[in-house]
Amino acid sequence: MKSSEAWYTVVSEQAIDSPALLVFPLRIRQNIQLAIQMVGDVDRLRPHVKTHKSKTLTRLQQAAGIHKFKCATIAEAAMLGECNAADVLLAYPLQGPKISRFIELIARFPETRFSTLIDAAASATELARAALQAAISIEIFVDLDLGMGRTGIKPGDEALALVHSVSNLEGLSFRGFHGYDGHVRDADLITRKDRCDAAFQPVATMLATLKEQGFAQPTLVMGGSPTFPVYADYPAVECSPGTFVLWDKGYAAAFPEQKFLPAAVLLTRVISIPSKDHICLDLGYKAVASENSLENRFAFLDASGLSPVGQSEEHLVVRHPENLSYKVGDVLYALPVHVCPTVALYDKLYAIEDAVHTATWQVDARGR
Repeated sequence: MKSSEAWYTVVSEQAIDSPALLVFPLRIRQNIQLAIQMVGDVDRLRPHVKTHKSKTLTRLQQAAGIHKFKCATIAEAAMLGECNAADVLLAYPLQGPKISRFIELIARFPETRFSTLIDAAASATELARAALQAAISIEIFVDLDLGMGRTGIKPGDEALALVHSVSNLEGLSFRGFHGYDGHVRDADLITRKDRCDAAFQPVATMLATLKEQGFAQPTLVMGGSPTFPVYADYPAVECSPGTFVLWDKGYAAAFPEQKFLPAAVLLTRVISIPSKDHICLDLGYKAVASENSLENRFAFLDASGLSPVGQSEEHLVVRHPENLSYKVGDVLYALPVHVCPTVALYDKLYAIEDAVHTATWQVDARGR
């Protein structure tokens, strides 16, 4: 049913408790180098760490020369501070206690340059007030809504007014613009490029206006994994893909022009055989991201013809062809369709090199 020579198999698989998430450092290093090659200048790469949440993996990126990062939670920002990351953008609106927690991070990690987002004047005023109370200045990116309709302000006059508002607030320092376009997922790369180019036009107009008004060139942080190949060709843009480092079945199928290698694999076991053509595995939805439909949450690597029929918190029931047989304790391997929230379900990752478990990596920023 499976080949012992397959890249994802582990010779000591019986020693690994399941369900488990395996990672492959050789492939991770290759993915990091490919991302740097695609963008052309490591200074223009600002990876999102939400995918892995790991100090060990962050340090692999730092070893390759990456020194700018993006994150979405205070825990991820703290992890980056603990890694002595040079430049960290917390790309999430700060409200309530998150403001004071963010200010505490700035004090705790003075060697790290922290920045965050705002998309409204009221938020800017609140953040400025907290900064003044702490006797600091907070660097700000104005978050742009490029069409996703989630957070951000539409490029144009209102966004320019917000830039002026921030620039006039003591306690804040305007640094640039941030725009995420997770809704741009067209299979055709040319179509994706056309949509990015169209969305960037009002941004370019704002940049020209700010230059005429005497502003320094703002830093631009744009895009995610789907549009990474597009913005990699924009010389003035910092790119912030995240999934590339581990990759997954979903993006590999959707964006084949990106030649990253899957570097995270689920290890699961047969725990019961309810009928002659059904097996039950320990791959419940506590072990793999479950926002997609059941048939689109994972893809088995070492078994063909398996079809999931039911999943609960700790169990996965699958149907198998009559010509296959399984026994309790058999190990199967699968690729997650969405690796980022899958990683968040695990406390640790098993690093596999040459089919051997060589190290265990903590998922350090799993909490918030």
